[in-house]
Amino acid sequence: MRLVTGFAALGAAIFVMLPGASPAADFRGVTATEIKIGQTMPYSGPVSAFGALGKGEVGYFKMVNERGGINGRKVNLISLDDGYAPPKTVEQTRRLVESDEVALIFSSIGTAHNTAIAKYLQSKNVPQLFIGSGASKFADPAQYPQATLGVQGPFRYEARLYARYALAKNPGAKFAVISQNDDFGRDYLSGLKDVLGDKYEQLVTAATYEIQDPTIDSQIVKLKASGADVFVIAATPKFAAQSIRKAFEIGWRPMTFLSNVAVWVSTVMEPAGLEAGQGILSTAYVKDPDDPAWKDDPGVNGWREFMQKYVPDGDLHDTNYVNAYNSAMALEHVLKACGDDLSTGNILRQAYAIKDLELPMLLPGIKVNTSPVDHVPVEKMQFMRFSGRAWERFGELQTGN
Repeated sequence: MRLVTGFAALGAAIFVMLPGASPAADFRGVTATEIKIGQTMPYSGPVSAFGALGKGEVGYFKMVNERGGINGRKVNLISLDDGYAPPKTVEQTRRLVESDEVALIFSSIGTAHNTAIAKYLQSKNVPQLFIGSGASKFADPAQYPQATLGVQGPFRYEARLYARYALAKNPGAKFAVISQNDDFGRDYLSGLKDVLGDKYEQLVTAATYEIQDPTIDSQIVKLKASGADVFVIAATPKFAAQSIRKAFEIGWRPMTFLSNVAVWVSTVMEPAGLEAGQGILSTAYVKDPDDPAWKDDPGVNGWREFMQKYVPDGDLHDTNYVNAYNSAMALEHVLKACGDDLSTGNILRQAYAIKDLELPMLLPGIKVNTSPVDHVPVEKMQFMRFSGRAWERFGELQTGN
């Protein structure tokens, strides 16, 4: 018997034998009793806060296994640390495919990281499902025929919503953007360009950072000097907190939008200073367990029970665990739909045939849908504003499609 053993370089695995299961099928990563899947996670390194996603997903499949597994098979999730370094992602993914012989890669984190492994996985005919990235390029079936975006709002759609909102409030607005210098950050710039069109160069001042940078104070000072009325923070949690704090320290108070990958109160807003974040705008697609609106919600209560039993050390204020719950539930749906045919072809057919799937931790009205030509599971989002204590949603659901 192999159980959860940790979240460092050796990874974490769940595996419990199930007696009396059906005969083993001749599919990679599949036996009579097991479905083996793999992922890479930044359990160490500059964005280790995102390791909560892997911990939550490992916990979810532990719960699934205790309930009897999926169609008579237990799920063996092997979760390996890549330190948020694409070369390490490639190394660990090769291990998962060639040594562990997983049936699919699930929810690996990072835009550059998933880009680095995509062609390799295609060459090995290994699905790359519910990617831990909202980068719009992964929605292109021609370029990434064996991939789906994660169960999250796409970055480019998000940026379009920010540009439209800002221009509705101030048609003459000028934009300043701090973004990570990779495809994650560039997707936000692309979304602004989609809305601003030919005026983009005239209206946008952009600054970038590298994930290894110790601070981005100089970039924020430069952006303030541009005279921008709107500040878009397209950053991971550490740099998002730095951006909010520095802008506040230098007395810069533009309309500010924060990437929804960095809205966590405990790891971003509190380190930045709660007063500094007051009035910042972002978008939501999941239920925030801290929102009093969900106090008696069955979905939130079910999530809390899951966390208390299967991720007892997890921070109940960290919505990464909500995203983990949603992603794992979406994959469970796909694997259930496969029945006993766990071939790559059928896994992909089911991943691209999700119809109006309601997940208990998505906002009401948001459903998961995919098709062979639509690899974007979630397209709708709702605006929210930080009150200085918590995020408060407002307005109708919107799509940046």
